[in-house]
Amino acid sequence: MSKLGRSIMSLIDQAARLSEPGLGVTRLFLSDQHRQTVEAVRGWMRDAGMETKLDDAGTLVGRVPGPSPHSPVLIVGSHIDSVRHGGKFDGMLGVLLPIVCLRHLRSRGASLPFAIEIAAFGDEEGVRFPTTLLGSRAFAGLVSNEDLDVTDEAGISLREALERFGCQPAAIPSIARDPSRVLGFVEVHIEQGPVLEAVGQPVGSVTAITGIERHALTFRGRAGHAGATPMTARKDALVGAAEFIVEVDRLCRSTENLVGTVGRILTAPNSINVIPETAHLGLELRSPNRETRHGARKELRKSAESIARARGLRLEFDLKYEQQGIECAPRIIQAFSSAIGRCGYDPVQLSSGAGHDGLAMGSLCDVGMLFVRCRNGLSHTPDESVMEGDIDAAAAVLLDFLANLSTEYLERERRRE
Repeated sequence: MSKLGRSIMSLIDQAARLSEPGLGVTRLFLSDQHRQTVEAVRGWMRDAGMETKLDDAGTLVGRVPGPSPHSPVLIVGSHIDSVRHGGKFDGMLGVLLPIVCLRHLRSRGASLPFAIEIAAFGDEEGVRFPTTLLGSRAFAGLVSNEDLDVTDEAGISLREALERFGCQPAAIPSIARDPSRVLGFVEVHIEQGPVLEAVGQPVGSVTAITGIERHALTFRGRAGHAGATPMTARKDALVGAAEFIVEVDRLCRSTENLVGTVGRILTAPNSINVIPETAHLGLELRSPNRETRHGARKELRKSAESIARARGLRLEFDLKYEQQGIECAPRIIQAFSSAIGRCGYDPVQLSSGAGHDGLAMGSLCDVGMLFVRCRNGLSHTPDESVMEGDIDAAAAVLLDFLANLSTEYLERERRRE
């Protein structure tokens, strides 16, 4: 098989330039940079012989039809948005790698016995709006009208931003796919963790995707002069918040399969000589196990309430987002593991500690993922790095996966006849 890693890496480098100025890649949902990227990816899809369409949730879909209008579809893809100052591989690898693989099949005159779609989702990271997975949730029929009312920091609603992008938000319900016509959803993604590097393997088959929940907390105290207010008379909101952050770290370190992060802190009045009156925190908890996350939520709420009482503070603790974790489909886990073995690598299986569009797609169809090794397990940083040889390996595995899925599909169809 021809080496495809160089071609994929070239497209990734080109896409990385479609970013806000500054370090790394910054490409927010429905931004000018997102629009530029949609047009670039549309061109690469068409070069691979795909029909393209931008749906009303901002997802660019490239399609190679099956042998008949009634052929089922395999959906492959990932996201093209980024965090601020992120890396060039996160998401984009899972869009461009299958495009190059389909271009390779076309160059050889090969075809698949089913339709295939590559979905370039636009809203996986959830950076611009306080929501995420809009594109994949639309595929699964999970978007409500109220979801479109959220606003970004400039006060622009998601609905308005979609309209400015040329989408028709009222038509989003029509995006939902018929589960009976979908063979599954698979995604190629960098691991964002250290496992593959530790075991010396370029790729691995994913067994589960973590669940995620996000909370907004506010500790409210009383402002006062930093020099004239005795320590015993203070109601310092930031001290209460700091005590809570330490408790998050303690609980997550002592609980298996649980991670937690307080990644956002805003204080007011935010002056060096004024006791903080309010401290706003953003808390995220992740675990593939629902009971583990909910147990941690309950314990941390009790801790926050205890801290607030002890320090004379008022507390607000609100759940803002929750996405349940999912198990990947055993048949896809095994199919990727078998393809990895046939390509000459050890069939490593591992779980994902990051969220992915598969969390929403799991409500529609079977889901599977192929992880690709990344240096030092780093992601969401300009230091994100993947070797060209590992991209080659992932392309070989995906092509093998498609070939064997085609064989299995044709055998099932013959048995039905």
